[in-house]
Amino acid sequence: MTDYTSRRTMMVDTQVRPSDVTKFPIIDAMLAVPREAFVPDAKREAAYVGENLDIGSGRMMLEPRTLAKMIDALDIQPQHVVLDIACGLGYSTAVLAHMSDFVVAVEDDDARAQDAQSLLSQHGADNAAVMTGALNEGAAKSGPYDIIILQGGVEQIPAALLDQLREGGRIAAVCAEGTLGVVRIGHKIDGAVNWRFSFNASAPVLAGFEKDSVFAL
Repeated sequence: MTDYTSRRTMMVDTQVRPSDVTKFPIIDAMLAVPREAFVPDAKREAAYVGENLDIGSGRMMLEPRTLAKMIDALDIQPQHVVLDIACGLGYSTAVLAHMSDFVVAVEDDDARAQDAQSLLSQHGADNAAVMTGALNEGAAKSGPYDIIILQGGVEQIPAALLDQLREGGRIAAVCAEGTLGVVRIGHKIDGAVNWRFSFNASAPVLAGFEKDSVFAL
């Protein structure tokens, strides 16, 4: 029988802490949430590898290092309401729910959203709700949000999503730039989002976040 608890500890000790993520709430959440429970059964053995994990239907689970560093840069507090875009089967939502007041997650596949909600309930994340809808539309009715995090790459972010960020709030995204990518953190100040470089990372671009192609002769 696989000892996932030991693998979880090893993930934190070899992937998260060496990346300068040492805040107790993040470490505690990543030790507490069973990552293997939020992947398809066939992928359980790969749940703790240090790379993005394909969980099917074009959705990736971000590598532990990337997720941990994004959460660290966002400085999530216990009173915060978080919007988690492209939550997959709910792992990121479960980690975020461990640290914040409430998490609204969005998935564009109804079956996957239902599976995520079921898994979150099974694992005690009662302060999280998964909505089905277009990823780039967010969940305006439940906003505004203190924190928005996108679980995948983006080439551009629609203004309608940025509008759901509360004044003083923060957003994190893996920005696709050429063959590489960088995580940027956006701070909403006086109604405008100002982006700052955080660290290098890469992830496939999420549906609805591609750059508009311009036809040219």
